[in-house]
Amino acid sequence: MSRAVVLGGGLAGVLAAAVLAGHADEVVLVEGDRYPSGPRPRRGLPQSHHSHVLVAGGARALDALLPGTVDALLANGAHLRGLPGDALIFSADGWFRRLRTDAHLISCTRGLLDQVVRRRALGGGGVEVWEDTRALGLTGDEARITGVSVSRRGAPPETVRADLVVDATGRRSHAPRWLAGVGAGDIEEVSVATGLAYATRLYQAPGDLAAAIPAIMLHPGTAKGQPARGATLFPVEDGRWIVTLTGTRGGEPPTDEQGFTAFARSLRHPIVADLMAEATPLGAVRPYRDTVNRRRFFERARLPAGFAVVGDAAVAVNPIHSHGMSVAALGALRLRDELARHGIGPSLFAGLQAALAAEAERSWRMAIEQDGQRVTARVTARIGERAGEQAAERAGEQGAERAGEQVTERVTERAGGDNVPRREPNAFEREIRTRLAQAKLSSPRLAAAFFGVQTLICDDTATDRSEIARVLTGRPEPLLTGEEAIGQHPALAAWLRSRFAAATG
Repeated sequence: MSRAVVLGGGLAGVLAAAVLAGHADEVVLVEGDRYPSGPRPRRGLPQSHHSHVLVAGGARALDALLPGTVDALLANGAHLRGLPGDALIFSADGWFRRLRTDAHLISCTRGLLDQVVRRRALGGGGVEVWEDTRALGLTGDEARITGVSVSRRGAPPETVRADLVVDATGRRSHAPRWLAGVGAGDIEEVSVATGLAYATRLYQAPGDLAAAIPAIMLHPGTAKGQPARGATLFPVEDGRWIVTLTGTRGGEPPTDEQGFTAFARSLRHPIVADLMAEATPLGAVRPYRDTVNRRRFFERARLPAGFAVVGDAAVAVNPIHSHGMSVAALGALRLRDELARHGIGPSLFAGLQAALAAEAERSWRMAIEQDGQRVTARVTARIGERAGEQAAERAGEQGAERAGEQVTERVTERAGGDNVPRREPNAFEREIRTRLAQAKLSSPRLAAAFFGVQTLICDDTATDRSEIARVLTGRPEPLLTGEEAIGQHPALAAWLRSRFAAATG
């Protein structure tokens, strides 16, 4: 009888347990807290009250793992917004034009998403769930993990035998200490601080605009010598909006009512503050500060057979990037593929951790490249932008493509040093760089924005590649004003006009 034990009952753990149920005779899911009875925040999830979105790649992976899950989320009130077609986006370089692609995001509260996924993943009875159970450590030795020591509901420790133990305990994982306890070697770790903090509040939206609103993203500005500040507003279930305000060191969003409102009003555009003023606050402002990007390179260590690490326990990026849930789903899909190929046995363990790490690679690289630019900007007087400008001047207009590469390389080296894995740009990234050069768009921020669309939210289809390449080909269009950008979204524009008319009598 084969048995798998999954430590951690969050999204990554639930999906891993659901996958393992198809390959092990017994699957035990160990959760340190108790699950809420409804779609409410889970006590063991530090950022459960904050904005969560599932981007296109993650949504596809989730549906591949648990068919019908996306439809179930939408049926329960989640919202689907195309990117950037159904989004109002104010980047550091200007307002985005609407563009129809297959890229999208699904927004809802984390409580709803977790409840829907748990029901579909655990409802079949193939997974035994142990709530209120603490994982204490691994059993076995440096060559082979044989199980895990746990304490159920405060009872004395007991040992659970396992052919495979999967750590899905998130950012607070004790896996390096557990491995040291059985004689395994040290785990290499890299952290990239962001200096970013955010605060979130739910609102009951006005009925005429609750569901019609686009996803709204005000990216942080780049005023010299000033903390960067931004905001997002997403529609969620039950006619509510979730508003998150972000700020870098020295410009952290306040958590009191007056300060939170004033912070929103101080942003580069008043749209989020205007919407907040017409909505009804629900509950307190919730702060969050643990935005460090951290990677533990388990794949580089000689892990004992019978042990694997998934989700944030291995690679945890700044939550503001909204990668975590999608990476968890993609990792579970990769786990399923590896199990289908090898089963639970020696051939699985040889390459499993490297395969799981590969699924998080794009997320990690994008996060440290973007956040690394913020870090080095604070330390070296905006080295990213200046390096791009100086390199472009030296190389001339035809060197814009190489200038973008140099910016990425310098920032990445400063942020992660030799621990940052290198990879060659893929064909689409090379095409994007070529188009940027042709369009004389050497701004690192523009490059990062387009690379981000490709690597994280775009479906990898010819439609997306051709559409984005089309936009980048030829003469750049004039930048939109805020009024023109909002005018692209008729319901929002009409609401603002009616609000102005009412205010002016």
